[in-house]
Amino acid sequence: MMDKMLDIIIIGGGPAGLTAGLYAARAREKTVLIEKGLCGGQVLITDLVENFPGFPKGISGPDLSEYFIAQARGAGLEIIDSEARKIAVEKNIFKVIIDKNELRARAVIIATGASWNALGVPGEEGLKGKGVSYCATCDGPLFRGKDVVVVGGGDTAVSDAIFLARFANKVTIIHRRDQLRAVKILQERAFANKKIELAWNSVVTGIKGASRVEAVTIKDTVNGRETSIRCGGVFVLVGISPNSGLVKGMAAMDEKGYIIVDNDMKTSVNGIFACGDVRKKTLRQIVTACGDGASAAFSAQHYVETHSLSPLGDRTG
Repeated sequence: MMDKMLDIIIIGGGPAGLTAGLYAARAREKTVLIEKGLCGGQVLITDLVENFPGFPKGISGPDLSEYFIAQARGAGLEIIDSEARKIAVEKNIFKVIIDKNELRARAVIIATGASWNALGVPGEEGLKGKGVSYCATCDGPLFRGKDVVVVGGGDTAVSDAIFLARFANKVTIIHRRDQLRAVKILQERAFANKKIELAWNSVVTGIKGASRVEAVTIKDTVNGRETSIRCGGVFVLVGISPNSGLVKGMAAMDEKGYIIVDNDMKTSVNGIFACGDVRKKTLRQIVTACGDGASAAFSAQHYVETHSLSPLGDRTG
């Protein structure tokens, strides 16, 4: 495969990338998907998916990921376990460098997703994996019977706090504002859960512990007073940043680094498409990632079949 010209290279194996791979493979485009870790993306660390159509009782994230992978491979998609390190352009051909090899294709779909943000406070880095976590569904069962802290106020933070309440003795949500940003149904569930408490108008200023997390220091944003909360774990859920570095300086991005695309997932560069959490969008959900992936694959297929011999660069229409 390394010596052959491909039609489409997909970078990223989350729902967007796997859906793009499914559609491209079914269209009989010569396609490979590159994923440096486990396929599935953030779905892999989701305990229960309740809002993906077709599963009225919900489905576990790992199970849903397995379905995605099996269906894409069943359609003929080749998945390469490697890291895409660089994208280069030569005339109308894209070269994607993976480890010590090089893949060539007429179109590229960026589906690299996004990564969780860190707090950047003292103690956080040294206590990662020692009580500091960015994935409640991954590590929640390890904190059975303990007091834990969740930092954030969005959908992920609140839903993960509810999940953690299954195991923890107490869950304290620390939020910098006086009201949560999560959807109302999640807020209602959190407020009704006797194990969940809220620390309003507060920010974490430090995480303490010798060999494991023992406490967090928080600061009241109204009066400036600092207090300490004893806990055995800190779950940092304060948003995500796009993994868009591969096309930095090539494709247009917004101020946060999200790739700007049109309705057909076309970027500002002919032949490069973007889908899923890496692109600028309002709603970041599994179902929207899948829709993005389907659109990106269709657009890439059309590009390969009709425009692959045109000069690369900014789109003119």
